Amino acid sequence: MKIASWNVNGLRAAMKKDFTRSLDTLQADVLCLQETKAQDAQVVAALEGVDGYHVYSNSAVRKGYSGVAMLTREHPLGVTADIDIQAHDREGRVLTAEFADFYLVTVYTPNSGNELLRLPYRETWDAAFLAFAKKLQEKKPVLICGDLNVAHTDIDIARPKANYNKTAGFTQKEIDGMDRMIAAGFVDTFRHLHPDTIKYTWWSFRAGARARNVGWRIDYVLGTRAFVEQRVRSAEIWNDIFGSDHCPVSVELQ
Repeated sequence: MKIASWNVNGLRAAMKKDFTRSLDTLQADVLCLQETKAQDAQVVAALEGVDGYHVYSNSAVRKGYSGVAMLTREHPLGVTADIDIQAHDREGRVLTAEFADFYLVTVYTPNSGNELLRLPYRETWDAAFLAFAKKLQEKKPVLICGDLNVAHTDIDIARPKANYNKTAGFTQKEIDGMDRMIAAGFVDTFRHLHPDTIKYTWWSFRAGARARNVGWRIDYVLGTRAFVEQRVRSAEIWNDIFGSDHCPVSVELQ
């Protein structure tokens, strides 16, 4: 079973940029999308020509903002939206699918924004989402995939010194949030299998950053440790797939 995740930075825009070809390249049994920037009906309409998948969506109250979706070849046992906290659930950031032996959660973590104005909100989000994930983990193993909007360590960002505690996604408070995920028993699958590999998943549109590979690794698949060690046989970053300022990431389960 291959599970892929991709922040498409606008699904309807991505559909005009070889999305279907990228999906064929990924050969994913499940594709999780973040930042769809569309309402549920618009997500379904945009994907109308994509065959072989069931489509699930969770959109923000605010139109054209945030939003996540999941394309699955097989029907999950159930799919639920949000984390049951009203202050967070208006932004359409979480979708959870239950399979026979694990939960799959796709998440689009809030960005702390220009001048870090939204960092206090981000801290409350990190705590609430971790509590949600730990509660799921009490029932069965959990895989979490999505744009977590944090570069965890220096190896995950091209210019750590220039950005540390200055730029959203690489402040100590955001890093601490990821540290707490790891401490709670979730494993960064890519780093688990590729401890020293330098690869990024997001590049600014400015100054040819992607061509120069001045990037950040902020898209992840995290998993319950025992599940990762027993079931995850590969973890990949698909740098050669375009169509967004992010590239897809994936894991293959055995």
